[in-house]
Amino acid sequence: MKPSKPPDSSPPRLLPPRIRSVSDLRQFQSVMAEALFRPLSSRDGLQARWSDGRPMASVAGEFVKPNSRLTSVERLEIYARSYWFRVLDCLYEDYPGLRAILGRRRFMKLATAFLAQFPSASFTLRNLGSRLPQFIEDQPAFAAPHAALAIDMARFEWAQVIAFDGPALPTLTQDDILDAGPALRVALQPCVTILECAYPVDQFALALKKSGLRGEASNALQAMPDSRPASRAARPRLPRPARTFVVVHRQDNSIYFKRLDPEAFAILTALRDGRTLSNACAVSLREADPAVDWAARVQQWFRTWQSLGWFCRRLKRGRA
Repeated sequence: MKPSKPPDSSPPRLLPPRIRSVSDLRQFQSVMAEALFRPLSSRDGLQARWSDGRPMASVAGEFVKPNSRLTSVERLEIYARSYWFRVLDCLYEDYPGLRAILGRRRFMKLATAFLAQFPSASFTLRNLGSRLPQFIEDQPAFAAPHAALAIDMARFEWAQVIAFDGPALPTLTQDDILDAGPALRVALQPCVTILECAYPVDQFALALKKSGLRGEASNALQAMPDSRPASRAARPRLPRPARTFVVVHRQDNSIYFKRLDPEAFAILTALRDGRTLSNACAVSLREADPAVDWAARVQQWFRTWQSLGWFCRRLKRGRA
């Protein structure tokens, strides 16, 4: 009688030998995504072991064939490096202010941890940093002791991404305003973002890059800075806390930002949330200084906002 073979203690294959169904294809795509989305090693290569502890060489051999020049791991590594170098470079370029706050090394640690939790899930890299402000808020240790400033800067720089390529709807016309009167309801353009910040991140952004004033239009953000780390001597001091209200918007294919008075911010927020013009002003100015001619000031604000094209028609009925 032949002795029985000991049970096979090796872990099961990640993939079937052949793809025979849509389910098999989805399983293959999932394994491939896991291989690409795992952070690279300290030497910018694939990690030596898979998430279950198996050697990467044995796992990669299940779904990547070697050739006469490269092993399975080396072939897979080409794709992993291409993904990570591209997405890290994208965040590096889109968040120069956050990079200046944290320093290059800490920024790269933050970006790597963020992308490991929230890998690219869109056909466009434009959406890559959409959850970065929330990630810093949930994981403040990556930005300590400047977490609050980092959150504000990430929100401000994400607003610039929105302003750069967000859609723009037909602007509100003078006839629309006259026809509706005080009952007017408006929406902010999708490419316009209004922010309340605990720090003057707009001024810090100006200190980091060349910029110019464009009259009433606001401060323009021109070209992005180059990717080389700024020297310590050239880096401006981090700003002190100061409650700041700012709008980030687009005009003539350029990105701008504009400071707001607290009352103006309150009115824009109320309009954005669906209140009528009269109701937004009444609520926002309820405790305002009665010595100020608010009617004249609001008219001036509204003319400016209208000239900058911030408003469009509200497609759905908002609240009163």
